[in-house]
Amino acid sequence: MRTRFTARHYKAPASLKNFAEQEVQRLKKYYDGIIDCEIILDYEKQTQVAEIILSVYGQRLTAVEKSEDIRKSIVLAVDKLERQLKKYKNKWNKKGNHKPAFIETTAAETEIEEE
Repeated sequence: MRTRFTARHYKAPASLKNFAEQEVQRLKKYYDGIIDCEIILDYEKQTQVAEIILSVYGQRLTAVEKSEDIRKSIVLAVDKLERQLKKYKNKWNKKGNHKPAFIETTAAETEIEEE
């Protein structure tokens, strides 16, 4: 997974960059097909905004969170992406699995009717 980091309206310290990258890395345990990740941190008056954009096969997942603490915003955005990844993975897995089960059920029903 490639990670790009951007800080708008201020210069982010290296410790904050490392924290954000570590938080995003924990998303790999939910789905290993993440292609690209973009972390954008912004400072607007009293609120601090964390925006994280993930590119997965065929789709882009986005989470934006605002709070008074940038680290809290990052954690909340990663939690939101975690839910999105679980939903994406569940939909992706269901697409390939529901047809064979349906065909097997109908074949078993026709055997019972023939006897």
